[in-house]
Amino acid sequence: MQSILVQPAEGGIYTHRLNDARHTQEGYVPGTQGVGAPRKDTMDNSSGITLIDAYGSHEQIGQQIGEACKNQIRQMITTYRELIENSHDRLKLSWDKAVLQSRKYQPFTAEYLPQYLQELEGMAQGAGVALEDLMVLNSMEGIVTDALHLKCTSFGVSGEHSADGHVLLAHNEDWSPEDEASVYLVRARPSGEPAFLALTYGGLIPNIGFNDAGIGQCCDSVYPNDSRLGIPRIFVARAVLACRTLSEALSAAVIHKRAAGYNHLIGHASGELYNIEVSARQFATHYAQDGIIAHTNHYLDFRLQEIEVQPESLLRSHVRLNRATRLLRTMAPHSPKTYAQILADHVNRPNSICCHDIDTPVAFERSKTIASVIIDLTDGRMHVAVGSPCQSRYQQFDLEA
Repeated sequence: MQSILVQPAEGGIYTHRLNDARHTQEGYVPGTQGVGAPRKDTMDNSSGITLIDAYGSHEQIGQQIGEACKNQIRQMITTYRELIENSHDRLKLSWDKAVLQSRKYQPFTAEYLPQYLQELEGMAQGAGVALEDLMVLNSMEGIVTDALHLKCTSFGVSGEHSADGHVLLAHNEDWSPEDEASVYLVRARPSGEPAFLALTYGGLIPNIGFNDAGIGQCCDSVYPNDSRLGIPRIFVARAVLACRTLSEALSAAVIHKRAAGYNHLIGHASGELYNIEVSARQFATHYAQDGIIAHTNHYLDFRLQEIEVQPESLLRSHVRLNRATRLLRTMAPHSPKTYAQILADHVNRPNSICCHDIDTPVAFERSKTIASVIIDLTDGRMHVAVGSPCQSRYQQFDLEA
């Protein structure tokens, strides 16, 4: 497949496909062939993962992403219009009302993180869509938070638990099945900020990834009852990718006037690993135990558990966390190979680490693993599989082109 080159007036962009051997290894399963079974070697992923190389100001970077991924962005807007329409009886929400609600979040982002609002404005310009539609997508977790449950599993180990001494993070992105087709990677060099490589999809700004300062981040949804109008959590996560030190990253995750929060699993190439659990008004930090860390979708901190919405509905999250932690301890020393096996685990299916389409009549509660990520902070490398990791093959991407 031929690579596409687009050269804007200022800044630049290169769009690569998987069989561009300069940047990826096509059909690559980390450390082995056929890891993470059940998996068929004949699995066809010929369409590949789009890799966007962008640089310049935040607006320029956003515009380059928008130009290269306009189809994915427009499709996501269409998809979520339909999801909201199909969930109207439960959510009592229309797209127009969602736009009005998202406008209430925008002033907070403009005041505290204007550079990432500029990035989103650039995406809108590049894709030829309305900024207000992208604000709905990037505020969605606040607008329909009661309908979004049980998304994502993240974990990491420091060098003493890996086969080659490398610091490894991992993340399964569990979200709406419709979003699987719009997954892509962004490798960006923002002016005045660290370069980063991150996963995203559709019209969302990047947030799962790592930067050239050695900071890596995986995010898991959590469900506090103190959510408020403020900075949407995805913008907060984007800010973490711009940090140069662990303390900066932890501070970025608890920025003033945040609307709610994720659990941010934050690692550094030195081997330091943290969970920082965040709500709109509280937070708690957890340091890795003996170099091993994991998180799913429930709070670990006792104070935050007191403000958790419907904790009984989160028991499936407890199962995933305990399963991931056990496998991290029993399968060491780790490599991308062992990580791929953990990410493809099916214990407690369909609510397993490798999440398959959960059958529910509520559109916004449908969920599956749409992408799987393994990050090597030591080598500055990411392995990515689109779709369920038990059926997909990982591709390798480097931060340094």
